[in-house]
Amino acid sequence: MSTIIVLGAGISGHTAAAFLRKKLPKKHKVIVVAPTSYYQWIPSNIWVGVGRMTVDQVRFKLAPRYKKVGIEFHQARAVSIHPEGGDTSTKPFVKAVYTLPEKQGEELKLEYDYLVNATGPKLNFEATEGLGPGKHTVSVCSYDHAAHAWEKLQEAIEKMKNGQKQRIVIGTGHPMATCQGAAFEYILNVAYEIRKRHLTDMADLVWLTNEFELGDFGMGGAHIKRGGYITSTRVFAESFLRENNIHWIKRAGVKKVVEGLIHYETLDGENQTLPFDFAMLIPGFAGVGLKAFGKDGSDISSTLFAPNGLMKVDADYTPKPYEEWSVNDWPETYRNRDYPNIFAPGIAFAPPHGISKPMTSKNGTQIFPTAPRTGMPSGVMGKITALNIINLIKKGEHELRHRASMGRMGAACIVSAGYGMTKGAAATMTVFPIVPDFEKYPDYGRSIGYTMGEAGLAGHWLKWLMHYMFLHKAKGYPFWWLLPE
Repeated sequence: MSTIIVLGAGISGHTAAAFLRKKLPKKHKVIVVAPTSYYQWIPSNIWVGVGRMTVDQVRFKLAPRYKKVGIEFHQARAVSIHPEGGDTSTKPFVKAVYTLPEKQGEELKLEYDYLVNATGPKLNFEATEGLGPGKHTVSVCSYDHAAHAWEKLQEAIEKMKNGQKQRIVIGTGHPMATCQGAAFEYILNVAYEIRKRHLTDMADLVWLTNEFELGDFGMGGAHIKRGGYITSTRVFAESFLRENNIHWIKRAGVKKVVEGLIHYETLDGENQTLPFDFAMLIPGFAGVGLKAFGKDGSDISSTLFAPNGLMKVDADYTPKPYEEWSVNDWPETYRNRDYPNIFAPGIAFAPPHGISKPMTSKNGTQIFPTAPRTGMPSGVMGKITALNIINLIKKGEHELRHRASMGRMGAACIVSAGYGMTKGAAATMTVFPIVPDFEKYPDYGRSIGYTMGEAGLAGHWLKWLMHYMFLHKAKGYPFWWLLPE
């Protein structure tokens, strides 16, 4: 009998746990450890942040779902991994601390045969002074953050109705923040809500980003086929912003936020300020703070984790100049090389490098997006991790058959630009591969046949459908496994 522990119940962890439980005999134990009691469909938090969906429309309780299918669930926060055993254990184990109210603070120790670290990122608001809920900006990174953002946005809307012009700033809140796509969606939806209320003249909308050019999205930008023509995502993004009366500031690394004022540095080395009335800025990401210890109790965190706290996997972490970066540097199985019974799919794995070209200001500040790994890629990684562990349990050690390099994987993204059955809009974009491969695709680094974008009402209908389809899948409703990741 094998015990598999999954740390985290986001898109990657929840997907891995679901496939492990479905495809393994009941004698094998699947355990999920997650600090929250809810699963949330993160892409729809955008709509919570503009009041188009409620919190309960984007989340559901994990415990009933896991109990029904035979997954052991602990509402706890993992704090350390002991891959060599130790204390009184000969087997590897994980230590966690309960976040469940009735067990708050109690320690939990669980032994494992296989470990899936799908903890996702720490929302590193602390890396930017004054950033985040409870300080001077809002966030849409979680359902509770998004609900708070809507409260604050409503206050700004009321002021506009009363004749007070409002500057609304949305974008990235750290010089190396990722998830530009989520912020881009949010500013388009905010613009839609303002326009719908006939308040456009009362709003000054600003897109503030660390991208070198708009449409970079942490992927180094892309060329897409649209309406029979090939265009860049820069033109794609600029067009959307212009159509929505949004102006932009690019190549900007936010350093500090105080009440009503954003301090940022440009790639030219200039320190600038931007006054605001409402701001939603995406934080930088980091590891969640997991530590690792050897059998003798020594700290081996640097063996398992990169300096940013994300877990090392089967990637090439050799330092090299940008010109030598390769699609082959990227991991395929998300398996740790030193401890092969540990995997880290989704945002929990440490990328070997960025995808966008690294940029440094004249003052030495790095200002460029880090690599995105959210949504569809996280789901695919979670699934192939589960399938590989299943084969290891059934067949023993062998070369892993299931692989999902971001340099061989495509992604589909639907960028909402307003909510409504007849007046909503969205941009539908596919990219293949996520990490450019200039050896295989010398012209653009990606296949133009599979990299395309279209905008319109149909895209909104598709995103709306996907909201319900993926919640159907996550809840384990009939034939969930037939739905794509």
